[in-house]
Amino acid sequence: MFEKHAAVFLYAVSPVHMGAGSAVGVIDNPIQRERHTGHPSFAGSGIKGAVRHGFEALDGDNAHIVHLFGPEAGASSLHAGAVSFGDAQLIALPVRSLRGGYVYATCPQALARAQRLLGLIGVAADWPALSAEDGHCLIANPALLSGDKLHLEAFEYVAKVSQDLPRVSEDLAAKALPDSAAYKFFADKLKTDLVVLSDTDFAYFAQNATLVEPHVRIDADTGTASVGGLFYTENLPPESLLLAPLLASQMRTGKKKNEDGFFDAEAVMAQIKAVINGKLLQIGGDATTGRGLVVARIVEGK
Repeated sequence: MFEKHAAVFLYAVSPVHMGAGSAVGVIDNPIQRERHTGHPSFAGSGIKGAVRHGFEALDGDNAHIVHLFGPEAGASSLHAGAVSFGDAQLIALPVRSLRGGYVYATCPQALARAQRLLGLIGVAADWPALSAEDGHCLIANPALLSGDKLHLEAFEYVAKVSQDLPRVSEDLAAKALPDSAAYKFFADKLKTDLVVLSDTDFAYFAQNATLVEPHVRIDADTGTASVGGLFYTENLPPESLLLAPLLASQMRTGKKKNEDGFFDAEAVMAQIKAVINGKLLQIGGDATTGRGLVVARIVEGK
């Protein structure tokens, strides 16, 4: 039974490749996606494994790894870890814009799911309900417009300035990004340049506005490209924002409440928060080429 609940915002600083294995389409190495929405996602097991792998590098105490994450496979004493990460759901995706460089695109569905998750863990998210029809969008910043239209990639949208949208974007920026000078520009941009598309239009960008990179496999003997060695790898673009649940229980090593070394759920949550909150994590593949850098922000529930 998990007794402490929190939410983890994951903000991509570099392209992120959380791989889904091989595929039969044009992209050889696709990223993970939800089956029912098609939105990019991070599997909770991958997040947990990445945090465990980098625990010491993030100034965590190596002696606490086993009770937080569980023992290694094949250990003489097996038990579950006291920390659980759920799958991360997409909230906002950067989309190239004619004005302002890029916007943070979202949709009613993505916002409603984030609001539901925050509400379930006891985090206040008093966001007004927003909606947009296909081909239309809601904006908070008129400077993004060309005339009365918003241009994203090769598409033109009829835009409406929403008085309610800043309530959502400002609260989201305050919760999702660290309160530091390094992230001030991005927090301010998220406040002003969040754009609400219809669920259908957002799904198109979620499927087609990711970063696809060509790679060439090099033959070790000749130092030249291998025959048939061209392949394509998909990445979630930098500035993407996702949200995952974080749950904590008391340690499951068999120790009792009054024994030395026992940690209750509150102590477990405090430990994991101290290690990753506001820190840069590396998740997913291609770490040696600078992929997978995300900053984590934990918001605790009641």
